[in-house]
Order: sequence, then structure tokens, then C-alpha cells
Amino acid sequence: MSKKVLGRGLEALISSSAAAQAVDGKQAVAEAPVGNAGVVEIELQDIGANPFQPRKRFDDDSLKELADSIKASGILQPVIVRKLGVDNYQLVAGERRLRAAHLAGLTKIPAIVREYTDTEMMELALIENIQREDLNPIDEARAYHALIERVGLTHDQVSERVGKQRSSISNALRLLVLPVEVMEMVSRGTLTAGHARAILSIESSGEQLAAARYVQSKGFSVRRTEAFVRRKSRKAHSRPRTEKLEGLGEWETKLQQKFGTHVAITPGRKGGKVEFEFYSQEDLERLLEAWAVM
Repeated sequence: MSKKVLGRGLEALISSSAAAQAVDGKQAVAEAPVGNAGVVEIELQDIGANPFQPRKRFDDDSLKELADSIKASGILQPVIVRKLGVDNYQLVAGERRLRAAHLAGLTKIPAIVREYTDTEMMELALIENIQREDLNPIDEARAYHALIERVGLTHDQVSERVGKQRSSISNALRLLVLPVEVMEMVSRGTLTAGHARAILSIESSGEQLAAARYVQSKGFSVRRTEAFVRRKSRKAHSRPRTEKLEGLGEWETKLQQKFGTHVAITPGRKGGKVEFEFYSQEDLERLLEAWAVM
């Protein structure tokens, strides 16, 4: 069976009017007002979460604004659900509206009930979120990954469905190989995807984390981060390689992963030294606590 193309939106999985509602996710006058055929009122407590929701972070201020709008004007845009049993539904599209309805103190919400297979529901949930502009880069990358690994699409098919260049999808997926803490920085917005892509040029995950912390603490722009990474790379490649240093790189990487900062092991005539970098008073105290000094 051939896959549906969703490059123009979600029309291949839901009707045109419902597609516009699913993608927007904000208060707007719906094409099918509450009370029209196809729209029913459902108890909030009867609607379960979407198990395929790729969005991990929801902006509290934005939800509060939407809740205030709902208190003032009601919900003008139905959510989309699928029925699992008697008084048992599962959300398909409209997570922000559902959360805001809870915040607004509503007990019921207007909904459109449709039938979907798990695969269709997963694809719809992923594409709905990808097409929203406020999805953070890590959640977007995870959505692409899910479309490829769980839905079984190729990079080209994902490109067709979401209407984005294949290179953009490939670049987004590269972010998922970053250390977890660096991905969290990107999710929170303390680092941009541009910063993260520059840091990806660093081979060691421990040094990637150390670089990300340093870049964040210094407030580097993306361009300055790229220059910083280039200098770091040149320095690493110019480092002398001798039998005496064999195996030390692996220990450096392990220390960097454990302590989350740049570590250099430098052998000397009768011993050597181990250097740990820190980037602020708080960072130094973190290291001291890890070493049980504080």
C-alpha cells in the first residue's frame, strides 16, 4: 500500500477543516463551530493522552494565555480524538487546547471523533507537531526519528510529508547523537540548534559537553562558537602523539563524561598532571562536590 503524501498539510489523514485545526493549535474560529454535525462535547476525564505525542516541553506562559482566552471566549476549535470504548477516548490532535481546558477549569471540551489505526495516529501526531513553528529542535528531531524508525518512512518520504528539505531533516537528526545534557540545553533554548551543530564537530562526547557548557557560560554567538570549535580541533590535532600518550585519550574521555568538563592528562618525566577546566564559580563548586571536597 502506498503512503499518503502530507507535504501540503494533514489532509491525507484528516479532512481539510480538521487539518487546519490540528496544525494551528491556537484559538481561532473553527470551520465547524461547536454544535455542528461531527462535533460532540466530551468529558475531559474521559480523554486519555496521546501515546505518540513527540512534544516533551509545553510553555507554561503560553498555556496560561490560552486558558485565559478559553475562559473569556470558550473553545472555538474542537480537539480531535479517537474512541477506544464506552466513555473512553484518546487524544489525536489538540494537546495544548486540552491542557489549557484543564487549566481553565472546564469539565467538557468540544471534539471531533475519528477512526485511526495506531500507525496513522502516530504519523498524524508527529506531523502535526513538526508543522508547528514552536516545536523545539530536539523534539522536532525526535519526531523525524520516530517517523523513520517507528512508521518506517525514508528520509525522502519524511521530506515529502512535512514539506521540508531532506538536508534539513538530516541536519536535525544529527542533534540526537549529542550528550543528553547538551540536548537538554537545546530543548530549553539556552543553546540553539546552530550552536549544537557546531559542537557536533568535536569528536568526544565528554568534550562536546564541556564545550557546550563553556559556550553557554560565555554567551557565544553561533559564529563565535564555530570559531571556538575550529581552534579546539586544530589544537587537538597538533597535540604530539607518542607511545607514552597511548591510551590516555580514552581516560580523558571517560573523565570528561563523568565530570562534564574538559579534562587534559599531560604526562611528564616522572609523572604528569590532570587538568580539569571550570567556567564559573558555580561550575567549580559542582566539581568540588563531585570530588567530595565540599
